Amino acid sequence: MSAEGYYNTLFHELAHSTGHTSRLNRKELMEHDGFGKSNYAKEELTAEMTAAYLCAVTGIGQPTIANSAAYIENWLKALKNDKSLIIMAASQAQKAADYILNI
Repeated sequence: MSAEGYYNTLFHELAHSTGHTSRLNRKELMEHDGFGKSNYAKEELTAEMTAAYLCAVTGIGQPTIANSAAYIENWLKALKNDKSLIIMAASQAQKAADYILNI
């Protein structure tokens, strides 16, 4: 619907690509357990946070923040609001963003 939305989605999908065994080898991606299951939800949370980081780096802001926040909130609910997951996902998202940015 918008350039911002396009790049937000692209960054989300790029984040998934970093989880492959030849890249960052994220267990949540490589041990896929199906839609709505724990590993799937954790990987989605990581991908969405990576997209948020990359949007911030590229100056994409307000148009995507509400959607990202709602998406993240949805996955946290699916994971029963385990607060430690946000720390784990944030760490993995930072690694993914650094990988994408070649930092």
